[in-house]
Amino acid sequence: MSSSRLLDRLNQRVFDAVAGRNLVYNTCWEDPAVDREILGLKADSDLLVITSAGCNALDYLLAGAGTVTAVDANPRQNALLELKVAAIRNLDDAQVFEMFGRGRLDTIDTVFDRQLKASLSPFARDYWQRRLHWFKSRRGSFYFHGLSGYVAWNFQRYLRLRPALRTAIGRLFDADGIEAQRAIYDREVAPKLWSPWLNRLLSSQGLMTLLGVPVAQRRLVEHQQGDSAASFIRDSIEYVMRELPLRDNYFWQLYWRGHYLPDCCPEYLRPGQIQRLRDGLLDRLHVQTATVTEVLRAHPQRYSHFVLLDHMDWLSNAHPDALSEEWQAIFCTDPAAQRGGEPAVPRSIVVARPEPSDR
Repeated sequence: MSSSRLLDRLNQRVFDAVAGRNLVYNTCWEDPAVDREILGLKADSDLLVITSAGCNALDYLLAGAGTVTAVDANPRQNALLELKVAAIRNLDDAQVFEMFGRGRLDTIDTVFDRQLKASLSPFARDYWQRRLHWFKSRRGSFYFHGLSGYVAWNFQRYLRLRPALRTAIGRLFDADGIEAQRAIYDREVAPKLWSPWLNRLLSSQGLMTLLGVPVAQRRLVEHQQGDSAASFIRDSIEYVMRELPLRDNYFWQLYWRGHYLPDCCPEYLRPGQIQRLRDGLLDRLHVQTATVTEVLRAHPQRYSHFVLLDHMDWLSNAHPDALSEEWQAIFCTDPAAQRGGEPAVPRSIVVARPEPSDR
């Protein structure tokens, strides 16, 4: 076995250990507005989706889906969705936004004890009981916790050592129009931001692990890019900074500010939409801690849509047999297949989507 292959296997084991024991994503990084266009959700749409941070599962309900089954093998991701559902059901709109918009609720201990914990599963209750400090920590925001949040927080700490760069990035996010944004980036941000040190960091599997990017996915990017993962990341970031308005891009605004803004946030945090979820849409949500294959085998019904994110990159290299079983389960749980007929193709299977860098 070559040294590079041995290193990949070691990195994969580290990734599995780290990602499997932590909350990886504290927010969804995929744009549900793109999904709404692709999926064409209706009252008879039955979705099976990867939970991630749960934001998009709630968005699909708001978009008109009949049912949404959120599936994740990591129970911590489902615990986050459970906490969001408990907050929407039991708190007022302002408290919901404080928790998951501002990422801070100083009364979280009392609120959790009196209004939230009774609505949570035993795992979710115990998990959050030990992490309520995330909503009142010195880091300033819930969104600076979890693995991806830890990366964002450390970047903020780094910028404290680079005040000129920090000021320039602040002006970039407040820029009025693409031309002004592009000029600020080209003249003030790019020359200070990109360095050999940062390029090395962006190419490291250690950082990719914290961001939830497995070895196989990084290798795929490197192969397609013909270079390092750092160049892909830089190209993606530069596209956003130079071509897309940042002022209304709630994905990037979140990790810059550490919180959402009332007029720049996911749909599930807007007052009218919170009430719609509370008034019955949440009854159509089902949360399962399992693999996609396990859910399909345990509940042999035909889902009309699948939103599988990039979790297949987690399986393709390290667990190819599991990937094959998953695809078989997707097509073989169709009622026609169970009767011996030809299985129908689900209306939509989204396995990879433009992320905010392509928004």
